[in-house]
Amino acid sequence: MSSIASGLDRNRFGSMVGLFAPGWLKDRCEKLGLPTAVLPMRSQWDLAWIRRCCTLVRQQQVALIHAHEFRANVFGTIVAKLCGVPLVGTVHGKNYYPEHVKRRVAYRWVSKAARMVAVSEDLRRFLSSQVGVREDRIARIYNGVDMPQRMSSEQVARVRSDLGIDPSEFALGIVGSLYPVKGHTYLLQAVQSVLKVHPKIKLLVVGQGDLDICLKRQAVELGIEHAVSFLGLRNDVPNVLAALDLFVLPSLSEGLSVALLEAMSAAVPVIASRVGGNPEIVQDGLTGLLVTPKAVSELTGHILEMINKRDRSKLFGERGRERVADVFTTAQMLNHYQELYEECLSQAQ
Repeated sequence: MSSIASGLDRNRFGSMVGLFAPGWLKDRCEKLGLPTAVLPMRSQWDLAWIRRCCTLVRQQQVALIHAHEFRANVFGTIVAKLCGVPLVGTVHGKNYYPEHVKRRVAYRWVSKAARMVAVSEDLRRFLSSQVGVREDRIARIYNGVDMPQRMSSEQVARVRSDLGIDPSEFALGIVGSLYPVKGHTYLLQAVQSVLKVHPKIKLLVVGQGDLDICLKRQAVELGIEHAVSFLGLRNDVPNVLAALDLFVLPSLSEGLSVALLEAMSAAVPVIASRVGGNPEIVQDGLTGLLVTPKAVSELTGHILEMINKRDRSKLFGERGRERVADVFTTAQMLNHYQELYEECLSQAQ
């Protein structure tokens, strides 16, 4: 959201970010110099919130609303209809609502009043076939990332030292919220198996969430706590990624992973589960390796393959960086969104 709002062509669009609550996203937006409004929602169906948001939209003379995820899409649609402005609603994943009939019905209703955006082709097909959104109401716009400058070997060595990685260790990592859908538990099991063959490895876990204590306990129970560093929420993720020899994303569900894109943009070799938009990013055997979700033995084998075939894994990293530069940059994402905004605004006139 912040990269879209801050990256729009200022000659064509102004932007203001509305949030349900303060937090890291508010801090990021303010650092980027983005006008930000926090409108807390006091209950699940806070009708007063709708009134407050409508007042803000009218005061700021908002011409288009761009909402992200389920709650913002539903309430954003109500506000957009009341204020007579178009709405673009982006859906980032499907793990949280396919079993909920009410949510499927809500999204079909939203799609009749808004243009829906799916961040992957897999998600676009899901919205059409499983949720019932008309195909002509869905645009597929990939997430995008900025291409980082390469670090020198000396810079990488300093970062690795700061992170407690021994020069002889093979460093693998995962970046993401500590929730079951990200599959951390299967990665920890795989690391236990890898350590039996290759004892010089270090796993870096970046992120926070409900499973923090459980995953730390699991590492102790597996006897691998010496090889795992839980780093929490970091504001220097690009540095952490540059220190890695391998990035692993064993998710059970994904929309289009920004963390995976960021790792590949840094030329880090990747292993990702064969779910959601991951196969649209990772070309199996060309820019990385795909693995069956929850398949610990397969994941173990892939990690060992990356360790034992360093030249091949480095080639994956270089090809992965080229792949991101070709298809998944912030500039490409912004161009597609700006074209969609202009289309919606012209149809609203």
